[in-house]
Formats: sequence, structure tokens, C-alpha cells
Amino acid sequence: MEPAPITAGLDGSAESLAAAHWAAAEAARRGLALRLLHAWILHVPEPADVPPERDRDYWAKRIVHAAHAEVRARFPALDVTEDIVADEPGAALLKAAEASAMVVLGSRGLDRLESFFLGDVGLHVAGRAERPVVLVRTGMGSRPRHPAPAASPTGSSAGSPAGGGGVVLGLGLRRPAHDLLDFAFDAAAARGVPLRVLHGRPLPVQAYAPWGVDPEVAQEITEHAELEVAQALRPWRERHPDVTVIDAVSLESPAKAVVRAAGGADLLVVGRRRHRPALVPRLSAVAQACVHHAPCPVVVVPHD
Repeated sequence: MEPAPITAGLDGSAESLAAAHWAAAEAARRGLALRLLHAWILHVPEPADVPPERDRDYWAKRIVHAAHAEVRARFPALDVTEDIVADEPGAALLKAAEASAMVVLGSRGLDRLESFFLGDVGLHVAGRAERPVVLVRTGMGSRPRHPAPAASPTGSSAGSPAGGGGVVLGLGLRRPAHDLLDFAFDAAAARGVPLRVLHGRPLPVQAYAPWGVDPEVAQEITEHAELEVAQALRPWRERHPDVTVIDAVSLESPAKAVVRAAGGADLLVVGRRRHRPALVPRLSAVAQACVHHAPCPVVVVPHD
């Protein structure tokens, strides 16, 4: 069976074209095919000889053809297919995700919920798809490779995950996240860049004294969290000995810590639990903050 392709959702915007370019680079990097998808609810296949003024799919075809031409110019050997489906964008993308390695969408702006690809479609898909969903804005092209820093004898590298390029992983520790770790390590390995793992943990009330934070309590919390991070990463470090891992614990809001660490990164990887209570948002506060504010492409990886 052929491997699943990477699907890029198109709406004719500059953001969706940036997503197509990012998806093409990722497909070429992974040796996968690229599917360019446009959802047009009024799509009706017409005979090939229908003149443009009578073809209701004229603009839909232009959107897909134009993206294909740009992708082909940069990646002439890439296997690219065009697809126009008669469905609402959200439904079409969720269905496409079932047969894709990942779905890549354009997103607009940094702050507003309605700023995403075709309104709130980006959030809708990222919160429900059974495959990773990547959100890309304009100007987020494929970055050059960064040399990996030397690893320490313990398996981690000296330094901080913040602002150093590579792939950044926002790691929570409440539950196992095997799919999230698999994706992050594979992404770093495919790019030949370091994996920078950051765990954010707010200080509990007992860490505060009248004069500020009690340094002994903070140190104890940090050391305990560092041990947990090391234990969580150990099996993946063993499976990926060529991936340089830089891990750190930040005693602050996880959302703030992860967004800051994404500065200068090639890719930010965050997780989403597949099964959440009915009245709980499908994307966590950390994932919401990242897709709105991170300055690099963000991939939301569903996991159990």
C-alpha cells in the first residue's frame, strides 16, 4: 500500500499558498506525495470543452492550478495531485485527514479566533482531525538547516530551548503522549536539526513567600520536573540516537513558555488529546496560544 500523502488545503489566499509551499517542502523531505485540496460546495464536474464563462468551477480550478504551478516550479520531481471536492471546507478537510499523513492549512494573523483559514476552519480541523494539522502563515517558508549543538554525556544538550531554531516540542506530563513524541522526534530527524523540548509548570502557592518566590521550593519543583521530563524522553532518545535533544523546565505558564521558545524555530509541535470532556474546548489553552501567537509553523498532534 502506498504511503499516505500530505494534504494542503487551498482557499485562494496568500496564507493557503504559503501552506502549499510548506506542505510541498515537507512532502519532498519525507518522500511523500502532495495533495492540493480545494472545497467548493457547488462543484459539479463539467466536460473538458466547457468555455470558462460557463464553467462554475472556473475559479476553483484556477486556485488549484495556480498552486500546482508554483509548487511544481520549486519541486519538479514531486508527485502532486489536484482535488476539488463538493463539500464544506471543514468537512472536506476532516475527511481528507483520514487518508493523509498530515493536513497543512494557512492561518491569518496572531490574535483573533476568526483569523484562521476560511474563518474558524483551521481551529475546527485542528481540534478534530485524526492526523496532525499544521498551521502556516505567509512568510513561514522552509528554513535552512541548523547545525546541531554537541550533546552532553547525559544525552541532553547544554543550552535552552528558547530561540535556537530546530523543532520545538511543548511537552505536558500529565498523560503519556506517544504520538506527539513520535512526530516531534521524526520531524527533527527528517530535518537534521535539534529537538528542543520545553515543559512549562506554574509555581504552586506554597512556592511563594512574602518577599517573593522561595528559591528552595522552586529548585525542588524544577529538579522533580526535570526528572519527569528525562524519564518521558528516554525511550525516544534511545530510538533516535542521532537526534540532539535539548530539554528544559520553565516555572511559569506553559502557554507563555512554549510560545517564547518557538522564537526562531523551524516548527513548533504541540499535542491535543483525542478524548476530552464534552464541555471542554477541543484545543487546550497551550495549543490555543501557540496557534494564535507562535511565530513559526505550528503542528497540532492528536494523541490518546
